[in-house]
Amino acid sequence: MYKSACFTGHRNIVTDKVMLSEQLYAAIEKLITSQGVTDFYAGGAYGFDALASFTVLKLRENYPQVKLHLILPCSKDEQTKQWTAENKAELDKLLGLADSVEYVSDRYYNGCMKDRNARLVELATVCCISYWNPNNFRSGTGQTVRMAQKKGIKVINLFESGQTPINRP
Repeated sequence: MYKSACFTGHRNIVTDKVMLSEQLYAAIEKLITSQGVTDFYAGGAYGFDALASFTVLKLRENYPQVKLHLILPCSKDEQTKQWTAENKAELDKLLGLADSVEYVSDRYYNGCMKDRNARLVELATVCCISYWNPNNFRSGTGQTVRMAQKKGIKVINLFESGQTPINRP
């Protein structure tokens, strides 16, 4: 049976990145080894999306069945218009290493980010791993977490220390 997970998180990481990377690696590896998750979907943004994507790629070295899929809200040029050169280079690298890339739209429009988030949740069958500050309720990350909760899939929030399940189906 096909098993997948998605990621959602803030662009600005305010916690210790080394600790977050270790928690993320452990959470993804557990999904692979104990639940048979093979497909991981990320939104292609910098910050947590990029960290999660690179972590999946690292795990793919030991688990060749693992696949990284990027779901972008609009064209790369429009999505990255306000990004730094470093963040743009990071996305270019991910685009070259991902197993697939899907564009929600070929152009930016008001709501394309929300549609991208909905597509991420739609494709996840097991879990949504998040880096979400619950005090930032109205963020796109919060919106995606609520979509995952409504769908009834498990949400793991790595924002606080440890892996904090927000809900269990």
